[in-house]
Amino acid sequence: MATARDRPPEEAQEDTSFARGLRVLLTIADRGEIRADELSALLETPVSTIYRYLRTLADFGFVDRQGAGYRLGPRLIIGSGASVTAEELIRTSDPVLRLLEEETGESALIVRRLGLAVVCLHEIPSRQPLRVTFAPSTPLPLDTGAFGKALLAFAPPDIQDEVLGLEASPGSPDPERLRAELADVVTSGVARSVGEVVSGSVAIAVPIFRHDGIVAAIGVTGPEARCGLAWRTRVAKLLPGAAGSIVGALTVGPSS
Repeated sequence: MATARDRPPEEAQEDTSFARGLRVLLTIADRGEIRADELSALLETPVSTIYRYLRTLADFGFVDRQGAGYRLGPRLIIGSGASVTAEELIRTSDPVLRLLEEETGESALIVRRLGLAVVCLHEIPSRQPLRVTFAPSTPLPLDTGAFGKALLAFAPPDIQDEVLGLEASPGSPDPERLRAELADVVTSGVARSVGEVVSGSVAIAVPIFRHDGIVAAIGVTGPEARCGLAWRTRVAKLLPGAAGSIVGALTVGPSS
């Protein structure tokens, strides 16, 4: 059963134009404000190419120019929790994700909302030969799957309205059903999905909150054949503590 995204290395590492544009966005989000020449050096990309990406991103409202620098545009403002950088989330989540993978036997990852999409920041893949895995920077849907719904349920109302108002595509959830699912996530604090995003997979995720808002979501995903009811119940109990550990590490900081 082909439930796992276990791609050949040459395919998994394919450097598409979309992936490069996404790295530009993630770097801007991480630095807050950055010049084009700094982006060029960090991403080892010609500055002319960087300017081309920036012009395209600016046309869509994804970035704004501020003097000599660039910052996230109005369509990508994540909220007050965005003051936490991707670098901080990756660093503080790494030991927690490793413990989750060891405890559950399945892939553990942390994701963040970027506009109307979800981006995988960091993953510890399962050591099982058959596994579900998402490489860092992999974009995931915001309206489908546990990771997307864990973030969408606590997104600003205008983001929810925009996602729910988008023209339905084949396989997309019914807006009313999605509203009910989001309400359940808000009530329970846990998002669950079966067979969404990756066929034959199970995913469970929870939001990560700080005092200033939601910053990310953490979760575990694996093949449905291996992730039965008992596994799902156990993971749903583990994840809130995992999220709390990351919040604690963010609060303490590396210098404390």
